[in-house]
Amino acid sequence: MAAKSNLTNMVLVLGVTCLFCSAILGGAYALTKDPIDAAAAAKTQQAIAQVLPYFSEVQYNEDGHYYTATEGDKLVGYAIESSVVGFGGPLSLIVGITPDGVVYNTSVLAHSETPGLGAKCNTDAKFMAQWKGFDPSVKSLSVKKDGGDVDAITASTITSRAYALAVENALKTFSVISSEVEKSQIGGQSNE
Repeated sequence: MAAKSNLTNMVLVLGVTCLFCSAILGGAYALTKDPIDAAAAAKTQQAIAQVLPYFSEVQYNEDGHYYTATEGDKLVGYAIESSVVGFGGPLSLIVGITPDGVVYNTSVLAHSETPGLGAKCNTDAKFMAQWKGFDPSVKSLSVKKDGGDVDAITASTITSRAYALAVENALKTFSVISSEVEKSQIGGQSNE
């Protein structure tokens, strides 16, 4: 004999189904969280190695998304994470900046740009090469179409503008960081 269909039976079946699906999703999350976190950490470490000249130790700063790199006691640079909205969605970079404020290099962490166009932001050799040694005190951080010094990716001006903005935001973060470091050094000297 079949069970009579009523509201109580439907709610009970739907509730049990939701609990079962939630348990499966929770289990899949628990099983994959550590490998996903490890892969993300490895990708970040690889990106830091691309954007800094050399280092013996890298420390993550909990106050912001940046890393300091040292060689012995000497600071050799910062690796600063920067995210903006590109044409297709979020564009995340890590920007290596030397202590004198020059961009050493950049690396794309993630993007949602159009394949074959804006996605070239991490494969177009000419576009990527222009960021190595980019000195914002000498060059303008906007695309040539807007009167700046950045060569845009062909047919991807919006992505190129977003990339330049991400680098600019990283440089602004560097400026704040370096002024805080300078203040702490001046404060430390007056106490001695």
